[in-house]
Amino acid sequence: MTPTDAQTWIPMQLEELRLLLLARGHAQYTGEPVNHLEHALQCAALAQRAGAPAALMTAALLHDIGHLLDGIRGTPSLEGIDDRHEVRAAELLSRWFGSDVTEPVRLHVAAKRALAADSRYWRALSEDSRRSLALQGGAFDAAAIAAFALQPHAAEALALRRWDDAAKRPGRVTPTLDAFWPTVRVCARPDA
Repeated sequence: MTPTDAQTWIPMQLEELRLLLLARGHAQYTGEPVNHLEHALQCAALAQRAGAPAALMTAALLHDIGHLLDGIRGTPSLEGIDDRHEVRAAELLSRWFGSDVTEPVRLHVAAKRALAADSRYWRALSEDSRRSLALQGGAFDAAAIAAFALQPHAAEALALRRWDDAAKRPGRVTPTLDAFWPTVRVCARPDA
């Protein structure tokens, strides 16, 4: 099965995630200078370069898969839409992966909100990331940051978020999706 531009495509098999990235990943990452696949590969490459464990590298590769499920074109944040991609991605990925993959994905927006309390971090965000941050509830206050830090996988989500922010450079050379896929398969549950 392959997705058309307008339909929602919910992968049923692990291999369909790879096909989804290949089919819809070449669409422009809205508001950014790279496409979705370039962003995913850059994020995974940054995780790999940092020596991240396989599960966190897999989370880095798949963290934005929720953006690709509906084949929506345009820039949702310009339309005032928070697509809740992190929740949709974590729910989808839970079919094949444990919390060491799904929780950093689910928490990567909360990690942005925690980091955005630092004005230097906020200023370094792209225009679209600032716009989506506002739709996602804005920067956390001190109490919310403390509560976030207590969640399992918060540290991994913070690392993922920093790679996410850095994975938007046009022309950056990365390994291919096929080079990362064996790591994804190793992290999947045996029945995936």
